[in-house]
This record gives sequence, structure tokens and C-alpha cells, in this order.
Amino acid sequence: MKKKLSKEKLEYFKKKLEARKKELEKALSYVAQKNPANPEDWETVVPDMNAMLSDKNEVADFFEEMENRAAIEDKLEEKLTLVKEAMERIKKGTYGICEEGGELIDERRLEVYPCAKNCIAHAKNYK
Repeated sequence: MKKKLSKEKLEYFKKKLEARKKELEKALSYVAQKNPANPEDWETVVPDMNAMLSDKNEVADFFEEMENRAAIEDKLEEKLTLVKEAMERIKKGTYGICEEGGELIDERRLEVYPCAKNCIAHAKNYK
């Protein structure tokens, strides 16, 4: 059994992950901005809704929009972290190797989910 992906396959998945990283950062930029104190972190951007503080409904809408943006930002940032972790595994030479069992992750799985840390058999343990 082959222990590592070929250099060509690694380069292919690296490009795929880099493209996904750009997509996620672009999507994040609609609801958040990079934290100036920590460029690896994102902060939700306050929506410009011109809510009148005397109108309870407008204030409620404002807070609902903030919650929605924060939820979207959290999910996107979580996905971005998975992409960065996968890119780090490429650098370390462990990409495509199941973290739990040490076997090669099927390329079809990596094609569908390039951030996969485990093979299908071991991924089932994380439900």
C-alpha cells in the first residue's frame, strides 16, 4: 500500500485548498473584518441599519442581524481553520494520511472533502 500522495497530487490539493481559502476569506469579508490585533482572527462587522433607539422593533432587527452575521462569521471561520490545518498538513508531509489509523485517505474522499483528516472508516467515529 502506498504511504503518501504523489507530489503532483499534493500540488493539486494544495491549489484546491488555496482556492477554497480565498473563497472563504471573500465570503467572510461581507460579514466580518480581520482583527487588527490578530490577523488570523475575524470580527463581525456591525451592520449599518440606522436603527432608531426609540423603536424597539428596529433595535430588535439590529440585534437579530448582528446575531445572524456572527453565526455566519463563526461558521466561515471554522471552515477557514480546517482549510489552514489541511494546508499545514501538506507542509508537514502528513496530508492525505489518516490521523487515527495512519493509512492513506482515499483520493475520492479528498476530492470531495480536501480538509479530511481521517479515512472514511475512522471518520465514522466522529458522528
